[in-house]
Amino acid sequence: MEVINVIGRRKTAVARIYLKEGSGIITVNKKDYKDYFTTGGLQYKVQQAFEITNCVGKYDVKVNLDGGGVNGQAEALRLAISRALVQINEENRTLLKKEGLMRRDPRMVERKKPGQPKARKRFQFSKR
Repeated sequence: MEVINVIGRRKTAVARIYLKEGSGIITVNKKDYKDYFTTGGLQYKVQQAFEITNCVGKYDVKVNLDGGGVNGQAEALRLAISRALVQINEENRTLLKKEGLMRRDPRMVERKKPGQPKARKRFQFSKR
């Protein structure tokens, strides 16, 4: 099996992954993923696609993460891993799609409008 190169995005976070057969080592920005994502919830998000498809420990993943916060980065990585697993085996698509892992979350930060302090906040109104 050759190396599979896939990209995943969430908000402004971008995850570029290189997936190949191996022993289940996930390296994020040259660190172990458990050192990079310190909380259990984020570690679960990273492993979620592997657990759904029963592929835990079968593939090595090398990840380049950039932009956003840790939660957005974890979700971008989850999408990239899901896309790579579908490239390996098309039958994984139905399992991952049912859990909502094949959808790119389109929610982004709303832009700041001119004449306002923030995107939706208005300056204080004074009647007199």
